Amino acid sequence: MAILLPWRYWSKNNNSKLWLKMDTTLIYIDGDYYNKGDAKISVFDHGFLYGDGVFESIRCYNGNVFGLQEHIERLYESAILLHLEIPETREEMANLVCATIRKAGLNDAYVRLVVSRGIGDLGLDPRKCPRPTTVIIVQQADPMYGDLYDKGIRVVTSGIRRISSDAIDVRAKTLNYLNNILAKMQANMANCQEALMLNHLGYVCEGTGDNLFILKKGELVTPPAESGALQGITRQSIFELSRKIPIVCAERNLTLIDVYTCDEAFMTGTLAEIIPVVEIDGRTIGNGEPGLITRRLMAEFVEIRERHGIRL
Repeated sequence: MAILLPWRYWSKNNNSKLWLKMDTTLIYIDGDYYNKGDAKISVFDHGFLYGDGVFESIRCYNGNVFGLQEHIERLYESAILLHLEIPETREEMANLVCATIRKAGLNDAYVRLVVSRGIGDLGLDPRKCPRPTTVIIVQQADPMYGDLYDKGIRVVTSGIRRISSDAIDVRAKTLNYLNNILAKMQANMANCQEALMLNHLGYVCEGTGDNLFILKKGELVTPPAESGALQGITRQSIFELSRKIPIVCAERNLTLIDVYTCDEAFMTGTLAEIIPVVEIDGRTIGNGEPGLITRRLMAEFVEIRERHGIRL
């Protein structure tokens, strides 16, 4: 099977220039590679039917797979929660991710690693699924928020509460993201880029896909995992970077008044990286522009992402 390699070219048609870009997406499914148009899974896969599975989003920067070991470890921890036995070992999975990126021919890539329960019947019983399905999607990475990294994003608080950890431990990245999707829809309707989610006690958890940090009185604060916040890989990098600046960085329960009255705010995630927040629920954060500490962390993150990970 032919593998699509990244390439671009100019062509002229009726004296007009057309920018043509070939799709470089490459997908690994259980030992075989496919292009975007040919990749398929069974409609009886319980990942498709019920969201029964786990996933990780991973970034590759200039041939360096950022935080790969941490992502792999979290994938397997999530699988343990679901009693999902991943066929590949941790080392084999890491090697598969790297091999798929190399085969795609991309130095800068976004990777979605998925392990579902696998093919079963239309019932819920996971025992009817004899083998999990492993999928690795690799495609060209583009900035999630475009030119808003220089301007900052607007955020609204969602009325959709975060699923309680005594129902499903949200520290596991499962395929069931309906809770987040409903909150994201509210952000869309409010013409905002992200939504804050609160837990059942009213404390701030995180965004629909990103962790939240605020700066107040010279201290960085982010909600703890116990409040319902995912222990993000990029989030963890902020703790490392804060020691370099240096600035105090702590985990603590946050209320909306804490967020509304902060000096700076930003969100972090694998796709978002570090994105400044300049407005929350119509309230201007700081002076309405990305803050000095936020900008410093963004600059430092560019350096750390180039060295913290696995080289292809």
